[in-house]
Amino acid sequence: MKLWQKSYQVDQSIDTFTVGDDRELDLYLAKYDVLGSLAHTHMLEKVGLLSASDLEQVQKGLKEIYNEIEEGNFTIEPDVEDIHSQVELLLTRRLGDVGKKIHSGRSRNDQVLVDIKMFLRSEVMRVVYSYKELFDLLQELSNEHKDKLLPGYTHLQLAMPSSFGMWFGAYAEAITDDMEVLLAAYNSANKNPLGSAAGYGSTFPLDRQLTTDLLGFETLNYNAVFAQMSRGKTERNVAFAIAAVAGTLSKLAYDVVLYMNQNFGFISFPDELTTGSSIMPHKKNPDVFELVRGKCNVLQSLPNELMLLTSNLPSGYHRDLQLTKDVIFPAFNKIVDCINITTYMLSQVQVKEGLLDDEKYDVLFSVDAVNNLVVEGKPFRDAYKIVGGDIAEGKFKRPEQLNYQHLGSIGNLANDQIAQLMEMKLAQFSFDKVSSAIEELVR
Repeated sequence: MKLWQKSYQVDQSIDTFTVGDDRELDLYLAKYDVLGSLAHTHMLEKVGLLSASDLEQVQKGLKEIYNEIEEGNFTIEPDVEDIHSQVELLLTRRLGDVGKKIHSGRSRNDQVLVDIKMFLRSEVMRVVYSYKELFDLLQELSNEHKDKLLPGYTHLQLAMPSSFGMWFGAYAEAITDDMEVLLAAYNSANKNPLGSAAGYGSTFPLDRQLTTDLLGFETLNYNAVFAQMSRGKTERNVAFAIAAVAGTLSKLAYDVVLYMNQNFGFISFPDELTTGSSIMPHKKNPDVFELVRGKCNVLQSLPNELMLLTSNLPSGYHRDLQLTKDVIFPAFNKIVDCINITTYMLSQVQVKEGLLDDEKYDVLFSVDAVNNLVVEGKPFRDAYKIVGGDIAEGKFKRPEQLNYQHLGSIGNLANDQIAQLMEMKLAQFSFDKVSSAIEELVR
């Protein structure tokens, strides 16, 4: 079944190529397609395009389909082109001609747009919730290990003293930064395109604000042409957010792999969380973090893939846009899996104490020694030369006391402020509003 079917039969090879794997990918959109139709038919009744009795039947039928989707009892039949066709076909089978009325005032263009925006909105919410769990763990680890010193590096050379508290806390704050990008992506997806039809509006007196409210959107894509132009652009915005999260996870994974190396020996994990070698019996490989690093490096290419796919298209709908589904839809499971396994692994991390007691790390304290001389009245450049000379002559002695107290340093991690920053960002997501709207719609 095709909603656009006319009197001729499309060549089978053309049909196979143009549909591609859209049926499989459209299953991601199934419940959102029904939600969009629930809102759309409410609006059709309000503007006089459906009778009250028609609306009652259609709403009942759509809610039955929604429940079938939620229970895992829904498929797109082999000869049905897409999710929109399948839902309309089921309604028509069950309700007769009433099922044929639900498409008035919309096109598959704005129908798939609203489906995708609701899907993206929901998936960003899933990423945010998983990422917040990792944030909470990192803050907990930062506070727990705040007094355990760790070498700091620049150019992978010994630089200055750090701490496990700083290291874990740095990644917690990185997550708050990524939340800003996720919020921008969420806001981009949280705009209602329904009612823009094929990209040029409709002669029907549609109430677009009503569908916006019913679906829990914050606002509309007002201009019908721009609503269609947002296809591809919204996906790119979300892809940038996924790539930001992936960048943070990849860097963290690389640190973990490095710190697990026996030449560093800063952290370890229980044996059962590592893998072995087929030939070397001593091996405890950090495969999980290597795979997180690799998967996240691939996910960082998402914005470029979507940019190349959509950047040379004029306004209006083009079939190229169908291919954005292949790129963005599977990415959410991948990034959430990487977040969750990182959280699971770090919940069992083992931190080595007393690392900097080893004299090979004495040079880490050279800046402290310079600063101490400055406090005593020496010009900084002279103090620098004195300490540099002591190091060259093998006479350098590390200071006995560390004095890091400014905000964000070893002695003052500012974890409470970082937690407040996170709460401020989370408060800007309208998750409760969306959830309430959807619950009311399917009740």
